[in-house]
Amino acid sequence: MAVPFLWKAAALVEKYRTGLLAVSCAGLFGANLSYHVFPEQTFKQLYQCWTKGQPAELSEKLRTLFHVVLGDAGVKSVNCYHPFAAFGFHPVSAGIPWLPAGSLVGIPANFSITAEDTQGIVNRVAMINGRKVDWESKEGLALKEALMFSPEAQKFAIAREVVYLQSNSPIVYAAVPPACLAGTCLSGVAIKQLLGLYSGPMVLRGIYNITIAAIGLVGYFLACDAVSHTLDYRSDRKAATISKDYARGEFYPLPLLMINPWNFPLISSDLMEIFELGKRHCTAHALDKEFYWCGTIHTVACCLSMTIECDQRSNMQ
Repeated sequence: MAVPFLWKAAALVEKYRTGLLAVSCAGLFGANLSYHVFPEQTFKQLYQCWTKGQPAELSEKLRTLFHVVLGDAGVKSVNCYHPFAAFGFHPVSAGIPWLPAGSLVGIPANFSITAEDTQGIVNRVAMINGRKVDWESKEGLALKEALMFSPEAQKFAIAREVVYLQSNSPIVYAAVPPACLAGTCLSGVAIKQLLGLYSGPMVLRGIYNITIAAIGLVGYFLACDAVSHTLDYRSDRKAATISKDYARGEFYPLPLLMINPWNFPLISSDLMEIFELGKRHCTAHALDKEFYWCGTIHTVACCLSMTIECDQRSNMQ
């Protein structure tokens, strides 16, 4: 029963392969772009910060800062960008500015804290390697200080998200999977015809198809990584060139990298090695100016093995 069905399916794919490839590419593109087309219903629901069972409101200070950044970045359609209070410790963004839904930029609560008022951090529960961080301990104080960014660093962090959206980067990144799929299929067919494998043994054709699929998968991962780095680099460069203040704030992840992970007894030895590798890599790139950006605070936090759970437990109790 299964063999005849597979033969019929293969014949159907062979007959309508052009249409199936077009539909598959369009589906991939739409799936990757879906949360940018409907950011309010998807992206915001995932990153919204909650307090006492209610969505947290963005402070007036951060709203003012956001509009200052929009003005400095030369954004004309300011109504297309909407800020909201996001959980975590780094800005996030989604959306396409020229679509009806516009774009959303999530600003974390720790951007409004000062040395006198650290409620945006200490009222959250941070977990390192499954154990709660004591904000009053030596390690907790060092982490808390690293999460307090200067005004320049805050402007740069928000500006890079705005520039990322302004440059239609989500569309470019969403086009990578369908482009890789189409390239793999078309090149596979062309090479197969060139080698005359259509008239060859079925086993040889099967091995060839598996090999092409594996090469296409590897190419997809490499292409995604390359495009992601390129888009981040372009956003960082544009944000840093807005003014000298923004250029001074472009290395805002570095204070977190300066934390000595060996002072954190909660971090396992394996994760310490990961942190040291990430620290050397990011610091080296930052010093030789090869990259303006060494990953977001989320990436650096991953190097620290900090799976931060900002569930606002103290506020909800």
